[in-house]
Amino acid sequence: QVQLVESGGGLVQPGGSLRLSCAAAGSIFSINAMGWYRQAPGKQRDLVAMVTVNGIANYADSVKGRFTISRDNAKNTVYLQMNSLKPEDTAVYYCKAWVRVTAAGGNRELWGQGTLVTVSS
Repeated sequence: QVQLVESGGGLVQPGGSLRLSCAAAGSIFSINAMGWYRQAPGKQRDLVAMVTVNGIANYADSVKGRFTISRDNAKNTVYLQMNSLKPEDTAVYYCKAWVRVTAAGGNRELWGQGTLVTVSS
């Protein structure tokens, strides 16, 4: 009934750029925040960036100054502009949304399917 649809991953050389997109599709009452996590092989899933519906953004220290998160509330979409990419940015990137499906329901978390970003020469 509701899902997150991600796109934009791929192979890029060090120093290059990619733009990830994530759109929430289906019946959603409200979205409190959307963000991006990433998981490299053998490692835990870590927060990359998050933005609230009112525009407050937070970034992991490792991506500050290089990545920019933005959102289009009307489209229920969040973006991650990734510049100056490094090999250590290689990971599967997952979109996450904190949502309420119905007015009476509580908050819940939704995850996208993940999109692979590979930074290599």
